[in-house]
Amino acid sequence: MTPTRILPDLQCSLLCEEVRQEINGNFFLLGIIDVVRVPHLPVTASRLGLFNRWTSGVGVFTESVRLLAPDQTTVLSKIETKFQMKSTNHTATTISWFINVELKTAGPYSIEVLVDDIMKVRYPMNVIHLPQPAPGQGGAPTPPPA
Repeated sequence: MTPTRILPDLQCSLLCEEVRQEINGNFFLLGIIDVVRVPHLPVTASRLGLFNRWTSGVGVFTESVRLLAPDQTTVLSKIETKFQMKSTNHTATTISWFINVELKTAGPYSIEVLVDDIMKVRYPMNVIHLPQPAPGQGGAPTPPPA
């Protein structure tokens, strides 16, 4: 008997700046994000990509990805994507884009990935406020007067 539904495993989930696909079908990710360093707050993240690879499943599924504020309850953005897997020997790739998300404070934001309302992974996206140094306070040297 062939199974008609097997919940997939999440092989990887990576937050990045850009996802591209080559002509041969392979993906490459640019700017893998671990920490977001910003010179001022609040700041608007114009585009954050979430690359998820699913494996070992059979059926039609709904992926939900959420970006949570540092209070760990406020959902800043939620994206749902349907995908299908016909065999446990195949993979499915989903790419979600968080667009124009306002990051109001520094702290540990969270990325959550669920499939059919079952949590598969939750991981931090730390936002760090690094103010620009004042003139003469470090950074690039000030050129001498002419």
